[in-house]
Amino acid sequence: MAILEIRNLSKNYGEGENQVKALKHVNLSVKQGEFAALLGTSGSGKSTLLNLIGGLDTATEGDIVVRGKNIAELKPKELTIFRRRNIGFVFQSYSLMPMLNVYDNVALPVSFDRGRNIDHAFIRQLLKDLKIWDKRTKYPGELSGGQQQRVAIARALANKPALILADEPTGNLDSRTANDVISLLKASGKQYNQTILMVTHNEVIAAGCSRIIRIEDGVLSESFVRNGKEGDVHA
Repeated sequence: MAILEIRNLSKNYGEGENQVKALKHVNLSVKQGEFAALLGTSGSGKSTLLNLIGGLDTATEGDIVVRGKNIAELKPKELTIFRRRNIGFVFQSYSLMPMLNVYDNVALPVSFDRGRNIDHAFIRQLLKDLKIWDKRTKYPGELSGGQQQRVAIARALANKPALILADEPTGNLDSRTANDVISLLKASGKQYNQTILMVTHNEVIAAGCSRIIRIEDGVLSESFVRNGKEGDVHA
């Protein structure tokens, strides 16, 4: 079952001679439970695609359907609620609130949606699974980069979203911590039956995913990974 369907998606910036075609008639289907890497060089359009899927930007043309909802047809308030309940974001910059401690950072998106009806037992288990329960009263400035990224992952999972969008989640981390983060994402996706679409430019990181989607100059091509070896997709 496809959780994400993209049809004839294009995104242009600017007009006339200054127009840049960031995405060109992209078509993509992602099934529930997949851990897919979106691999491309800087400026290839991968972050643009992720932002469109997450409803953080609007397409020039085409459809994005998440869990059966065409997000382009949602009103701004409807989109905000839908995104909060169905999509989790993990950014390279972590985007944690510096004035909130670890626990409150993780609970923040849930409190926006459910007020006082927060599943504290679930958040506690998340923090334990991610090995940061002992850091729950610390503030982001008191944590290492790897610890902050674990907090960001916990926050992305707190609302139990069906789709997680991760934009270069290992870009600022050393190789050991990066491997830990990828392992955590895989474990979380498997445990909570979530779909993960991760942007990266790192071939080694991408090879550890179940599927590789390549993008260059706004155009997609696909390959698969089996037994650690990459091959082409044939129609």
